[in-house]
Amino acid sequence: MSKIMITGATGGLGGASLDFLLKNQSSSELAALARDPGKLADYAAKGVTVRKGDYSDYNSLVKAFDGIEIVFLVSAVAFSDRATQEANALRAAKSAGVRHVIYTSIQQRPGSTLKISQVTDTNNHTEQALLDSGMQFTILRNSLYLDALPMLIGHKDFSSGLRLPLGSGRAALATRIDLAEGAAAVLAQPERHQNKIYTLGGSESFSFADIASVISEKTGSPITCENITLKAFVAEAVAAGVPQQFADFSGEWLNAIAVGEFAEVTGDLERLMGRTPSHYREFFQALV
Repeated sequence: MSKIMITGATGGLGGASLDFLLKNQSSSELAALARDPGKLADYAAKGVTVRKGDYSDYNSLVKAFDGIEIVFLVSAVAFSDRATQEANALRAAKSAGVRHVIYTSIQQRPGSTLKISQVTDTNNHTEQALLDSGMQFTILRNSLYLDALPMLIGHKDFSSGLRLPLGSGRAALATRIDLAEGAAAVLAQPERHQNKIYTLGGSESFSFADIASVISEKTGSPITCENITLKAFVAEAVAAGVPQQFADFSGEWLNAIAVGEFAEVTGDLERLMGRTPSHYREFFQALV
């Protein structure tokens, strides 16, 4: 009987977490969820149970979770009805008899009231719903992906310098693959992590000025780092052809960095992985 269900298995975080589990876990103990099971044919061929389910379809989730003990609930994508979808998943898990839900949330400063559209409010609501559900829980509050930064400032050419809403903030960001490895470590020994909350990020914080310095060293050309307003950043992005909605969304994430939302270094990810997460210097040197 499959015990561990990986949701979001067709996505980057869920798929990578499943890959890590398969290195040391019997495929017969693993299940994966997808709206289109055909996209998980490779996993099915390895012995993973593949089930059809959609966060928007409560009944499909109840059926998919049948016989499952542990659900890795990857948060729903932004710009969808995230609150309803995640509520469906929690209600379905409880109805199906799931005993432990491991949920991916978002890192925030203690006591923070900063909001990121389509993200923070839903994550906070789902966290509380999970705490109130009576099921065992583990909450993984992930940093912004380190590898998402180039996408957020993608209309910029690094060689011409960085013009961003810098503030005075620093960020300790982890790559998606490292966060997936951390999640897999929890899933591999879920009983050790029952009713715990982890904040997962890098082992060292950095500023955009630090990034500019790394790029300068790698290219041999000085890279400037200029602080501009959030409004100016969004306006420049739109002028460069970025859709308004994505420019606004990118700006919110960069503003969160500027005010230090992801600055805390907890060491949680390093302890789960048993090694130091990928360093921002290595990441940007490879990117250049």
